[in-house]
Amino acid sequence: MGKQETEMAKKYDPKETENRWYDFWKETGQFEAGQTDGTPYTIVIPPPNVTGRLHLGHAWDTTLQDILIRMKRMQGYDTLWLPGMDHAGIATQSKVEAQLKEEGTSRYELGREAFLEKTWGWKEEYADFIRSQWAKLGLSLDYSRERFTLDEGLSEAVREVFVSLYERELIYRGEYIINWDPETQTALSDIEVEYKEVQGHFYHMRYPVKGENTSIEVATTRPETMLGDTAVAVHPEDGRYKHLIGKTAVLPIIGREIPIIADGYVDMDFGSGAVKITPAHDPNDFEMGNRHELPRVLVMNEDGSMNENAGIYEGMDRFACRRQLTKDLQAEDILFDIEEHMHSVGHSERSGAVVEPYLSTQWFVNMGPLAEQAVELQKKEEKVTFVPERFEKTYLQWMENIRDWCISRQLWWGHRIPAWYHKETGEIYVGRTAPENPEEWKQDEDVLDTWFSSALWPFSTMGWPEESADYARYYPTSALVTGYDIIFFWVSRMIFQGLEFTGERPFEDVLIHGLVRDSEGRKMSKSLGNGVDPMDVIDQYGADALRFLLATGTTPGNDIRFQWEKVEANWNFGNKIWNAARFTLMNVEGITAEDIELEGTKTIADRWILHRLQETKQNATQLMEKYEFGEAGRTLYNFIWDDLCDWYIEMAKLPLYGEDEQPKHMAQSVLVHVFDQTMRMLHPMMPFITEEIWQHLPHEGTSIMSASWPTADSQLFDEEAVRDMELIQEVIRSVRNTRAEMNVPPSKEVPMSLKPSNSQASERLERGQDYIVRFGNPDTLTIDTALEAPEKSISHVLSGAEIFLPLEGLINVDEEIERLQREKDKLDKEVERVTKKLNNEGFVSKAPAHVVEEEKEKQKDYEQKREKVTARMEELQKS
Repeated sequence: MGKQETEMAKKYDPKETENRWYDFWKETGQFEAGQTDGTPYTIVIPPPNVTGRLHLGHAWDTTLQDILIRMKRMQGYDTLWLPGMDHAGIATQSKVEAQLKEEGTSRYELGREAFLEKTWGWKEEYADFIRSQWAKLGLSLDYSRERFTLDEGLSEAVREVFVSLYERELIYRGEYIINWDPETQTALSDIEVEYKEVQGHFYHMRYPVKGENTSIEVATTRPETMLGDTAVAVHPEDGRYKHLIGKTAVLPIIGREIPIIADGYVDMDFGSGAVKITPAHDPNDFEMGNRHELPRVLVMNEDGSMNENAGIYEGMDRFACRRQLTKDLQAEDILFDIEEHMHSVGHSERSGAVVEPYLSTQWFVNMGPLAEQAVELQKKEEKVTFVPERFEKTYLQWMENIRDWCISRQLWWGHRIPAWYHKETGEIYVGRTAPENPEEWKQDEDVLDTWFSSALWPFSTMGWPEESADYARYYPTSALVTGYDIIFFWVSRMIFQGLEFTGERPFEDVLIHGLVRDSEGRKMSKSLGNGVDPMDVIDQYGADALRFLLATGTTPGNDIRFQWEKVEANWNFGNKIWNAARFTLMNVEGITAEDIELEGTKTIADRWILHRLQETKQNATQLMEKYEFGEAGRTLYNFIWDDLCDWYIEMAKLPLYGEDEQPKHMAQSVLVHVFDQTMRMLHPMMPFITEEIWQHLPHEGTSIMSASWPTADSQLFDEEAVRDMELIQEVIRSVRNTRAEMNVPPSKEVPMSLKPSNSQASERLERGQDYIVRFGNPDTLTIDTALEAPEKSISHVLSGAEIFLPLEGLINVDEEIERLQREKDKLDKEVERVTKKLNNEGFVSKAPAHVVEEEKEKQKDYEQKREKVTARMEELQKS
């Protein structure tokens, strides 16, 4: 495969090509790290969940990573792109449990071991799906280093981190109000709760005061929790209630006496100024309960049903209890008003259930010291760089206001918490290994939050806590590519865990992208039925067309809109490149890589395309280094489509089809060189078609993947050729446009006269007259600075010349005068606009000198053109 393939198919077939090259790359070890002594460049893949197939968001995320890795590999870096997958605790367990339900069984019937065996089977099945999708996308992942968040190496890292944090008192076990999902029956961290505005109610009640002929008014949005009230609180300075402080109220329905306490937390201006306190069901009440040593009465079970503390409501669902309790309170004249109230209600991100603030014994990470360290890092030179920069503020705001992290989950699928409880004494043992005499101990049933192991991903995947060769060489990593929706979930946690356990930032840069939306800008979802499977796109148009859309469809940090017509346009772009490559190969037959020679005499077109190539190398590389893939893609697209295909290839036909060997060989050398360099630059975005074409071109090496990245050659910049070509192109475009307007076929020869505005322009036109003749098709061509405008001719005023096409019998004088009038109107507006700008003191004083100068040049150019157009109109009106 390293040899030049000579025959190119008439049509490009993505399906046949893509499978063949991906297999070749894998088999020849192109993806593996350690093939060079170059500077390491590392990316760890954000591990997809083993809960299903990859979606367009994954395709976008991984395409951007692959672009970076392929470019850096070609630049000579020792690149490692480490693949892996996440066990995704709640998400995966929910899927497997749903499957078991369909089979008429449950995890409890299976037991822990059998259930985990079933879940590992699920993992293997979906891991295979994910790998096949990675392959279809063309991802150059080092599969020899693939990891899984539940593999033995990562499990060791998780135990090390847990025990280490526990020993430093940064992990603790405590009874706290946590977010509880009654459906999956597990705790949730704050960021696994989605808040939605819901139409609810404020329930206003009067609690009788014992021994007084009065009551105290309180209100709640969750009346079912009143059954767990253990106090009523008022502000110590509230004159309305000072006489009641220290007395007791009688809890309706239950009949329990609860104290009336004073606490500065109470807002005396809100509502009645008195609040009911339910320490087991509200985080603020929990804190107040601690201050006043109030009992914690839990009135619900883990499944959201009411427990024995709920009295007559025991066994009822929480919402059914609310309805019944409301009726009962109204009947007793306790509930006197129900007010409509729109409020924010937490829902489980996973199950959609309404989250219950719930008293529970859980494991927590003490976030204060860890967050402080991460915030301090951002003040240093070696901070994590966010791209775009605005996301650093988002990250810092969250870190500066962070709460302790609840890390225990009531699941079976995940990292089992390395804590054991003595069966007799209740003593807690936390350790890297099980305690001695294991029969005397019982291990904690819970597992760790998925994000606990994901937070260690950049270094645990490298072999940490062992001082492995990979860890020493490839950590810290270079870049992380991820969506803005998991800055809190994942990015922040990787940063503070990386700092705590390795002493270094886990990555230098974080490239943040948005979400993939449909063509109307809506989020893709099952409910809307607007999701698109990336594999379907690849089956229809090939991976390169999809990748080019994902690379160029937006700017960093913003959402992208998926549009089928854009994928099709990229597919057309691929065909354009393919056809141009076939033309090249048909005209360079027999030429080897050693025959390519760019020294010697070159045509204007040769010099111009080589100059444009150097500019494209510089611009595309700079843009890609800044993660501006959209602009880099557009730069390459415009160079290939416009400069190379539409102009240079057409102009190169003159020497290629001519008899003179020197210019012919030069055109062949330039064509091959430009194609080779362009395919290399396009390769990270469109790897398959570029490899296929490159293998057909004269080349050295096994694969385009290991070819060097193009760098600009200062010797090949040629401003004079650019100026020549600009004028030549303007003349040719103008003639073509005129022919089209006048319905004169390109094949019909017409006389053409060019009046250069000065001797320099005259020389340019003389040098380029072969191209003007080839593409303008004149029967005669006159170039003369003293030229008089021919009678009854159509004219165009260019920056360096006037064109006259005396189309006697083909031109309608009145129509031509109208056309010139339109051109003059346009020029009038341009002159007015630029004059206004230059008369603006603010612009002239603040704009850089070169910008002001450019505007003055434009003004002069527009005015000269207008003069010529006006003169031409006057001539025609005389004729």
